Amino acid sequence: MQPRIPRQSAREQDGRRPDSFDCDARFSDELASVVSGARRRAVRDGDRQIDTAHLLHSLLECDPEVRALFDDEPQTARLLGYLVQRSIGYGLRWQGTVEDSGAVPVVTAAAGFSPLAAAAMEYACARAARRGDGRAGGIDLLAAVVADPQARAVEVLTRAGVDPLVVYRRIEERLGRTV
Repeated sequence: MQPRIPRQSAREQDGRRPDSFDCDARFSDELASVVSGARRRAVRDGDRQIDTAHLLHSLLECDPEVRALFDDEPQTARLLGYLVQRSIGYGLRWQGTVEDSGAVPVVTAAAGFSPLAAAAMEYACARAARRGDGRAGGIDLLAAVVADPQARAVEVLTRAGVDPLVVYRRIEERLGRTV
């Protein structure tokens, strides 16, 4: 049986972007790097698909603009601690299950992504397009992963004592919008 998450190519390991959904031309270079990091994490953890918790973990590690949306360093450290524990702790119950709340239509063009993660990627691109930016960034993806209360990323945030609605409001404030 073939793994559901494609292995990294030599090109991707060299730091260049592979040609696939996760490195869509609609993504900033930073967001493409976030997705590549999430893919590596999913493979390393033995997960069948990239989920929103993988994306959140990679966003926190790779994107300073995303990290700045959290209250303080201890909060970010606590979040990263929960995310690291997924392979040895509470995240084990996620293995072998598909992250799908049923609240959003399934995106089929995103092999290797959970339905929620694929929908979050599309939502991030739509957010960027609505504000007139042709390329989605990390802040767009963070808004997308906190938008569905059934997302694994939202569960991690909640366990770490972070209110996803507060995070979403901070994103909108940063972009000059009112919620």
